[in-house]
Amino acid sequence: MRRTSFFMPTLRETPKEAEIVSHRLMLRAGMIRQASAGIYSWLPLGYRVLKRIEQIVREEQDLAGCQEVLMPTIQSADLWKQSGRYDDYGKEMLRIEDRHGREMLYGPTNEELITEIFKASQRSYRDLPKLLYHIQWKFRDEVRPRFGIMRGREFLMKDAYSFDLDFDGARRSYNKMFVAYLRTFARMGLKAIPMEADTGPIGGDLSHEFVILADTGETAVYCHGDLLERDVLAAGVDYDSDLMPIVESWTKAYARTDDKHDPEAFAAEVPADRQVERRGIEVGHIFYFGTKYSKPLEALVTDADDAQHAVHMGSYGVGVSRLVGGIIEASHDEDGIIWPDSVAPFAVGLINLRAGDEACTRVCDELYAKLRAAGVAVLYDDRDESPGAKFAETDLIGLPWQIIVGPRGVKAGKVELKRRATGEREELDGAAALDRVAG
Repeated sequence: MRRTSFFMPTLRETPKEAEIVSHRLMLRAGMIRQASAGIYSWLPLGYRVLKRIEQIVREEQDLAGCQEVLMPTIQSADLWKQSGRYDDYGKEMLRIEDRHGREMLYGPTNEELITEIFKASQRSYRDLPKLLYHIQWKFRDEVRPRFGIMRGREFLMKDAYSFDLDFDGARRSYNKMFVAYLRTFARMGLKAIPMEADTGPIGGDLSHEFVILADTGETAVYCHGDLLERDVLAAGVDYDSDLMPIVESWTKAYARTDDKHDPEAFAAEVPADRQVERRGIEVGHIFYFGTKYSKPLEALVTDADDAQHAVHMGSYGVGVSRLVGGIIEASHDEDGIIWPDSVAPFAVGLINLRAGDEACTRVCDELYAKLRAAGVAVLYDDRDESPGAKFAETDLIGLPWQIIVGPRGVKAGKVELKRRATGEREELDGAAALDRVAG
C-alpha cells in the first residue's frame, strides 16, 4: 500500500482524553476514532491489526478442536430469564424492546443462546464432547468507559463453549482451552500467565484469567519468575493426549493477582531472587460452571443406560479488540508502538527519503514491487514530506522493519535496514534487505 493512498489520519498532538499509552498511541497513529463514549470506529491501520489477532485466535481454536459458529448480537430476554441471569446481570446489559413489544437484549455474552442451540439438536452422550466458538462484537454498558478500547462499551470477543457428559470430560475440555490460550498469546509475542480467578457473573467454581505484564496494567501481579521464561511454542501439542501435566506445571507455580495474593505464601513458595511483582492486564478468561445453564435450560443428554444428564459446560473468552491495546501497553517506547511481527499491520515500512529524486523513486518502486510479489505486507511512504516526518511516523506506527532509501545509499547500491524493536541499523543491498524481511 502506498502511503499517499492509505487512509491513516495521524495526529501530532496527544488528545487530552487519552489517559493511558495504548489509547494515546492508537489515536495518534490513526488506528481508531471515537464515535461515542466507549465506542470506536476502527480505521484501516487498526483494523489490519485487529484482523491479524483475530486470525491467530481462530487458528488456535481450530487446532484445539473447536468449531466456529456465529450467533446474533441481539438475543431474546426469555432465555436469560429462564437461566435466572436477566435480572442478576445489572445495568451493564443493554435491554431493548422490538416493535412487537418483545423484550430483547444486546448480548454481553452467549451462554444461554449457545445452550439453547445445543439443546435443540444434541440428545445422546454419543454427541459429546462438543466445543463451539464464535468471534463477535459485544456490548456492555460500562458506567464509566475509559482507557480507550481497554475499557470500552463495544468490543470484539472470542467466546467458546464446551459441552461434556460429566466433570472429567469437562475438565479435559477446560485443559484444551487452557493450553490453547497459552499458545495463542505466545504467538502474539506476549508472556501470558494463567492465574486462578473469581468467576464473577458467569458463575462456576473453576476459573483462570490470563494476564500479560505491562507497567501500565490495571492490577498488581505476583508470580514465580520461571513462568516468564517458558517457551510455550517450543514443542507441539497433541490435543487428544492428557493435557493435565501441562496445566499443572503452570498452576502449581505461584501466580496471583492482588485480590488473591498471599504475601506469606509468596515468600514461602518463591525464592527471593525469583519473585516477580509487576502490573498486569487481563486478556483472556476461562470458566467451568458445570450445569449452571444446562439445568434451567434443560440441555439434557442420555447416557448408555438411557439415563438423562444435564451436560457439563464451560466458557472461554478472549478480548480480541482488548488485545490490540494490551499488546501496545506491553510493547512500546517513547517513539511509538513496537508491533510483534505476528500482528503488525504491515511487515515493512519502505521510506523514500527524497520522493522527487528519480533514482530513489526507481529503487523504491522496484523494492515495493518485489516485496509485494514475495507476499510481504509493505507500507510505502512515497509522500513529499521531510525525512524527519517520515521517520517519526514510521516509528509511531511501529512496523517491525524499515527499509530506508536515500540518494547517498542509492549511489553506493545500498539501502538502510532498521529493526524497530531494537533500533539496530545496517546497510546492505536491496536483494539482501528483501531476503531479510521476507525470511
